[in-house]
Amino acid sequence: MVLLFSACVGRKRTQPSPILQSEPPSLTLSDTAAKIPSLLPDSLGKLFGSAQSKKIDSTRLADTIRRDLRSTPDSLSGRDSLLADSLSSLATVDSLKDFPTIVDDPAFAEIVDYQAADSMVMLKSNLIYLFGESSVNFQNKGLQANFMRLNVDSSVVFSRYITDSMGRADHFPIFKDGEMEYQARTMNYNIKTGKGFISGVVTRQGEGYVTATQTKKLEDNTLYMCDGKYSTCDRVDHPHFYIHLTRAKVRPQKNIVTGPAYLVIADVPIYALGLPFGFFPFNSTYSSGILPPSYGEELEKGFYLRNGGYYFAFNDYVDLALTGEIYSKGSWGVSAASQYRKRYKFSGSVDAGYLVTVHGYKFDPQGYQKNKDFHINWSHTQDPKADPNRNFSASVNFSTSSYDRNALSSLYGGGQRYAQNTKSSNVNYRRTFPGTPFSISTSMNVTQRTQDSTIALTLPDMNISMSSIFPFKRKKRVGSERWYEKIKMSYSGSIRNRITTKEDKLLKSDLLRDWQNGASHNIPINATFTLFDYINLTPSVNYNERWYSHKINKAFDPSAGRLSVSDTVYGFYRSWDFNTSLSLSTTLYGFFTPWRFLFGDKLSVIRHRLNPTISLSYAPDFSDPFFKAWKQISYPDKEGKLQTEWYSPYEGQSVGVPPRGKQGVISLSFANNIEAKVKSKTDSTGFAKWSIIDDFTWGTSYNMAADSLRWSNINTSLRLKLPGNFNLSLSGAFDPYVYKTVKTPEGGFSYYKSNDLKILNGKGIGSLISTGTAFSYTFNNDTFDKLAKFFSREKKDAAGEENSSEKGGNKNPAGKKDDQKDGEKSSPSGGLLGRKKDVPQQDNSGYVINKFGWNFSVNYSVNYGRAEFDFAREDFKYKLTHNLSFNGMLNPTPGWSFNFHGNYNFDLKRVTNLQFNLTRDMHCWALTAGFIPIGFNKSYNITIAVKSSLLQDLKWQQSSSPLRGSNWR
Repeated sequence: MVLLFSACVGRKRTQPSPILQSEPPSLTLSDTAAKIPSLLPDSLGKLFGSAQSKKIDSTRLADTIRRDLRSTPDSLSGRDSLLADSLSSLATVDSLKDFPTIVDDPAFAEIVDYQAADSMVMLKSNLIYLFGESSVNFQNKGLQANFMRLNVDSSVVFSRYITDSMGRADHFPIFKDGEMEYQARTMNYNIKTGKGFISGVVTRQGEGYVTATQTKKLEDNTLYMCDGKYSTCDRVDHPHFYIHLTRAKVRPQKNIVTGPAYLVIADVPIYALGLPFGFFPFNSTYSSGILPPSYGEELEKGFYLRNGGYYFAFNDYVDLALTGEIYSKGSWGVSAASQYRKRYKFSGSVDAGYLVTVHGYKFDPQGYQKNKDFHINWSHTQDPKADPNRNFSASVNFSTSSYDRNALSSLYGGGQRYAQNTKSSNVNYRRTFPGTPFSISTSMNVTQRTQDSTIALTLPDMNISMSSIFPFKRKKRVGSERWYEKIKMSYSGSIRNRITTKEDKLLKSDLLRDWQNGASHNIPINATFTLFDYINLTPSVNYNERWYSHKINKAFDPSAGRLSVSDTVYGFYRSWDFNTSLSLSTTLYGFFTPWRFLFGDKLSVIRHRLNPTISLSYAPDFSDPFFKAWKQISYPDKEGKLQTEWYSPYEGQSVGVPPRGKQGVISLSFANNIEAKVKSKTDSTGFAKWSIIDDFTWGTSYNMAADSLRWSNINTSLRLKLPGNFNLSLSGAFDPYVYKTVKTPEGGFSYYKSNDLKILNGKGIGSLISTGTAFSYTFNNDTFDKLAKFFSREKKDAAGEENSSEKGGNKNPAGKKDDQKDGEKSSPSGGLLGRKKDVPQQDNSGYVINKFGWNFSVNYSVNYGRAEFDFAREDFKYKLTHNLSFNGMLNPTPGWSFNFHGNYNFDLKRVTNLQFNLTRDMHCWALTAGFIPIGFNKSYNITIAVKSSLLQDLKWQQSSSPLRGSNWR
């Protein structure tokens, strides 16, 4: 039911409001009014009391109240007042027929809309009582409560909470003014002036909540508070911590200015952390400002102030944060961080810093050390929709080798950055040319090894490519495709400029003398033909050309007893090579039906697929003087014997050199796949495929042009698909030749590879050179359930039971909303006041559900290969090497989180790297602790801090230095 009272300035309304033209809905005096008779006048309270004891003549009651209201003098100075009769449901006649027409009232320029879901009661003193879910709205202001009293004369609305059946306060009044919202226990609000007096107010400002015992509200929404609290804890009835504000002025979404204030933790006031005044700024808009530093102590560097500076909000697309850090023992650093984003174009971030770290004291020369480090992290991503023909991306993680060891944020805040031994960075640009087969890409690549400060830089690494074209294909084909139309060719070229050096020598290097640079070109031409419908014939020709910026000359050095570089000649030089090949490939299938008396009818058939490939390739000997790619030098050794050695003037350069030696190679390769077809009730076809051997490939080659050792190593690879989507991959190489020993002039022994094959000497096909594999697996809550279901014979029944349990189970045992946290019940009125006690999530039987989350990941690699040579057996000894890393996580309760990671060294037979991290979520506080109990980095870090970024300085932190980790035992 809606009742309106309004007036238009300067004229009368000759027609009633459209809302009043229809007959008001029928309402009754509900039990709500009867529960709180103390809020009403005695006469109406007695009337309600009699209404409960006996049946009331509704017509007589309505006429009596209406007659009393009409006989009362007009409180608005003779103006007619419009009071919609909320008791019309008690009479059988329309109560609005005898009311005068709406008249003007300059007190209001807009309509005041008030309504109640339960009932309304109007008294002759121009008081209107609203029961149930009620609201009063004026312009952009609104008040909601389950009980309100509206004074038509003074335009004052009074509202308060009500009590539930257990006597607890509930359904607190909520006041809204535009985007601002307040919640209170009681509220007196003047609709015309916008002023009010509030008790127990609650409002959210920024990331925190402001509460006060007594509050005065002005027309501009300014709040003057007495006995207030400010906290980022959303349990406003009883926060875990708060800043007690004796007196405060609150400008919503702008700032809070307070008088004397002090910190209270767990209801314990800490007057030592008191302030004579305080200022809390709030700014919901994007703006610049000061970044307050964090403070603490580090055993090696002393007391510190970190991450303090200034934030520049240039515009909506880019920002900049300039921060610094300073330590009491002489260390300091500065950093700059910026984020940028252009919608539908690109986005990225830049983080750079410079750090000066001081270890020890100046009066101790042996222990004093001063390091200067810097780092830069740059990430750039282009939106794919911005330009499909161009793309630019960057992922740069570059720093000096000692930066992560000296930066305090790297040890625990940077994850595993402290333990990183290698870093890589790359910047890429790609450009395609629509309508052509050409594309170009260029990149910069940097690889760092912090262990010895080695850096490998490639700048630029440019590639030009042309996709395959068919130069002889007719534009308008008539008839079948001719053989020469299948010939295709492509092109790829690269330009590389590379250097490998130490960090301190990189900027001092000479671009021409110290860098390795060159260009290469590759043009492959091939075609594929089909013979006898089953055999694929592929002839190909491959041409390579290389460009160099310098070449070297070597000469015999008598003092060193070997060849050494005697001269370096700079200029433009080129070398070239080519090769041809012809390959044949096909696919063969074999089927085997297993014996029924062994497998029954469950195993239907086993299929073996074989893909054999044979190829013949030819390349001339590019060490021939005609090609000018290799040179031969003869020199006498120490015993006066003439020795011959080959070298290439272009060796050691980034684009390589042509191969030496004539090539006439026959290559063989066989790929195998074995699968079984078994009966399955879960498959719609009635059968399912099981992979026995997913792939087993082996191959070798024979060089007919070589004078000895014509057979190459036998290379093999094996891949198995195991249950649970787990793949096991193995690769290995076998040497087909016999090794023999020979006595050296010094009296010792050496070994060499003979030209005798093992298979012809009764020693098998070949000796293993090396093999290995690596795998990782993660165990969690569902691991054992999945394994049990997989090996269960009653899969279908198990799946049916699972589905039925899901259908009949309680998906929301606690009855909470989707956005509500576990064990948390808010007020029925939807506000913060009156939050009920946390209730753990329960199952259908009433038992508490404790979701114990955990996972454990294992990364294991193993290699079995040759070690030292055994002269007694004339063969190699073998060594098994392992590498194991592991990490895990435990969540015993919703508030606790524990994770760890480490490595195990099988040679040392101990854990070499181990780190633990513990987190305790204490609602609005958080405890984080990191421990490295072993090794050079032995240290710890403990922090207890407020989770809100606004009050991040309310924390306690304790840490130790990794360089003096032995002191914290």
